[in-house]
Amino acid sequence: MLLNVSENMLDSRRREFLRDSCCGLGSVALATMLETERAQAETRRTNPLSAKPSHFSPRATSVIFLFMSGGPSQIETFDPKPLLNKLDGQPRPAEFQEAKYQRIRKDAKLLGSKRRFRQHGDSGIDVSDLFPYTAHCVDDIAVLRGCYGDKVVHSAAQYELFSGRTFPGFPAMGSWGLYGLGSESESLPAYVVMPDPDGALEAGQPMYANGFLPATYQPTMFGSGQSPVRNLEMPPGVTSSQRRKTVNLIRELNQANANPGDDELAARIRAYDLAFRMQTQAPEIFDISGETKETLELYGVGVEPTDDYGRRCLLARRLVEQGVRFTVVVSGGGPGNLQWDAHNDIEENHLRMAAQTDQPVAALLTDLRRRGLLETTLILWGGEFGRSPEAQGRKGRDHHNVGFTMWMAGGGIKGGQVLGATDEIGMHAVENRCHFRDIHTTILHQLGLEQEELTYLHEGRQERLTLIEGRVLEQIL
Repeated sequence: MLLNVSENMLDSRRREFLRDSCCGLGSVALATMLETERAQAETRRTNPLSAKPSHFSPRATSVIFLFMSGGPSQIETFDPKPLLNKLDGQPRPAEFQEAKYQRIRKDAKLLGSKRRFRQHGDSGIDVSDLFPYTAHCVDDIAVLRGCYGDKVVHSAAQYELFSGRTFPGFPAMGSWGLYGLGSESESLPAYVVMPDPDGALEAGQPMYANGFLPATYQPTMFGSGQSPVRNLEMPPGVTSSQRRKTVNLIRELNQANANPGDDELAARIRAYDLAFRMQTQAPEIFDISGETKETLELYGVGVEPTDDYGRRCLLARRLVEQGVRFTVVVSGGGPGNLQWDAHNDIEENHLRMAAQTDQPVAALLTDLRRRGLLETTLILWGGEFGRSPEAQGRKGRDHHNVGFTMWMAGGGIKGGQVLGATDEIGMHAVENRCHFRDIHTTILHQLGLEQEELTYLHEGRQERLTLIEGRVLEQIL
């Protein structure tokens, strides 16, 4: 009897010990978790570029926007129109509603396309002979044939394409992505723009900019050629420790004169630190001489007309490998015909621009896929609008914002399909219409960001990338 009582007391004490131990261990675990969260919050406070959690599980961690500035023609690229060819030289039939143009005359005639289309891949998607290399990757691509925007002039359309607004001063999608997710790289900028060496575009640098977001979310502009970043090498006779002392002195002087809340100065201080890390930790990222001969030939590096765009596409892949969040690779710069802006001669312009970009674009898709990076890298291809079915002059096409084509690939996009359609002459988007805000919403969704939660208080209003709610293009996911 006494033995049973003793055993019962012992069991009771065991249970009390286990209960108290579990509570103690739980408290320790909770305290550790809270301390970790506090440390992470402090890091985010002192470094707004530190990596941040997404709203939900992402399919993509990086975005590359292949920006075909000036407006590539849907009719010459991914949207064949046999009826338009049959009506070549005739007035537009009344059943096709007119569109607002800049330079199309009232008596303008329809202009058929000289390009030949063929079905490619297992999906059998039609691609024009402008893109023989991209055609081999069509099963990775979701073609969006029903795109439209609100403006028919370059600057306003470019602002809308990047920021969701038709005027400057609002953050570009790259800045929004950086604001929402932070940076995964300590030694490289998280948002990079590589302009075309031929010159600036109509909307200028503000289309890529951070707008009212803090200056730390602005893009870093790279150059072209063999040295895309100037002064990356350490000056002769200067050691890393000497340069570190210089950067520390500059920081101390800046901080001594800084006003609380001066985000411009804070961003400049961080830029000096980033520049130092790029000099000491990342110069090899920009040296492509270590790439294999096969890879360089794949991108068309070292031969014309693909050398420049090929180098920049190859660098985009190398940046993705290092955790760079958002990269824009621009095709076309300078005035008019140096872009995809084919007012005078659609054939001459598009043959030249496609010859510069087709092989590098296909190489980027191929290279990302074989390295296992395409699954997490979202690719967007396209311009600020398309081109008119009606002729400008005898051989050109004007701007056209009410029906055109873009495409997406990688990053959780289901390739080998076509979403949307224009009418039989390529005039208006008529099926599964896709506004720029829908593309923005889809990009955010693939990055694990909810458009209504990614906001910033500006002048009393919670602003976001999508002015009004966009829709996720579920059909291509």
